[in-house]
Amino acid sequence: MRCPFCSHEDSQVKDSRPTEDNAAIRRRRQCEACGARFTTFERIQLRDIWVVKSEGRKEAFDRDKLARSVGIACRKRPIDPSRLEKLISGIQRQLETSGESEIPARAIGEMVMEGLKRLDSVAYIRFASVYKDFTDAKDFEEFAGSVQEVARE
Repeated sequence: MRCPFCSHEDSQVKDSRPTEDNAAIRRRRQCEACGARFTTFERIQLRDIWVVKSEGRKEAFDRDKLARSVGIACRKRPIDPSRLEKLISGIQRQLETSGESEIPARAIGEMVMEGLKRLDSVAYIRFASVYKDFTDAKDFEEFAGSVQEVARE
């Protein structure tokens, strides 16, 4: 593993342990050249996943992109970061174990919507506003009304 401080090629693993959700291995490393310590995370990737966009274009699944979009929807909300990580890891695990190598972007959006619905209604509405391409305030109003009805049931 390349040192992020001096770019030396070799580092020594000092400690390894699973993350809280058991989705990755956390490793503490020490550079053999400069002695700096740093942490890496290793995730098991079962298969390459391709996201098929609505216009037919394909791109490699990017966990960081998923995390960014969920993070934006949840910004300034009282949500424990470990719950967000669990949501993102759960979606990634579902994709990897689906048996499909090409997943429509719409299916991923639906998974995020379902997860955010259970997590936080404001984050759910924020994500929906981008995902469903709300164009004016009436779209928000109608969607928020449907969310309130679901919450009452």
